[in-house]
Amino acid sequence: MAEAHIAVRELTMAYGSRVIQRDLSFDINRGDIFVIMGGSGCGKSTLLKHLLGLVEPAAGDILYAGDSFVHANANARDVMRRGWGITYQSGGLFSAMTLAENVELPLQLYTDHSPADRAAIIAYKLALVGLDGYQDFYPSEISGGMRKRAALARAIALDPDILFFDEPSAGLDPISSRLLDDLIVQIKESTGATVVMVTHELPSIFGIATNSVYLDAASKTMIAYGNPRELREHSDQPVVRQFLAREASTAAQEKTA
Repeated sequence: MAEAHIAVRELTMAYGSRVIQRDLSFDINRGDIFVIMGGSGCGKSTLLKHLLGLVEPAAGDILYAGDSFVHANANARDVMRRGWGITYQSGGLFSAMTLAENVELPLQLYTDHSPADRAAIIAYKLALVGLDGYQDFYPSEISGGMRKRAALARAIALDPDILFFDEPSAGLDPISSRLLDDLIVQIKESTGATVVMVTHELPSIFGIATNSVYLDAASKTMIAYGNPRELREHSDQPVVRQFLAREASTAAQEKTA
């Protein structure tokens, strides 16, 4: 069996004495589009922060390609992080920088490419996300969906092995959300990257996810792990089936109203 790209082992997340989630153990395989899902307040974004090393776990370990991130020193952590790309709910673009300058920033910080090479990479990455010709635009001059795509261009500037997304479709209309999902799949297929997403959007979960974990706020642990389509039909946890079937339930209620 192939080694997991990311392995979470007996992870407990807590703020002081307040436990958020405990005993989390699951694998994210190379090439997965892996979704972290669950109801509001269950700890989805907190888990993402732990995966990124922004918060230290109360217990347990997180391994990248078999190497512990939790027990690694600062230099080893920096090396691991060089292989990651991250986008945030708001996009996280620097408003005083053009799109080209935003995408160029990681290239300036972490490579020795010449200005000409950087310009070529910037043009290529923006073209990949459908923003060819927008190099000189500022974030305030483009739409919310375009800002999300520009943030993705910056996230893939260094050709990362892993892409992390925190609610990538937040604030987007259904059409823009679908286009962004399609773009994530396209980038994943063209680069071979592993994708980890926090989302509660069912179209994204069923449209592109290959694997998932469900965090339960009541029991403060994971209660489901697997392909979300299979969990919707066969999970032994009613709350998981209800979460994944909620759109169909709403439609049925509206039809009978």
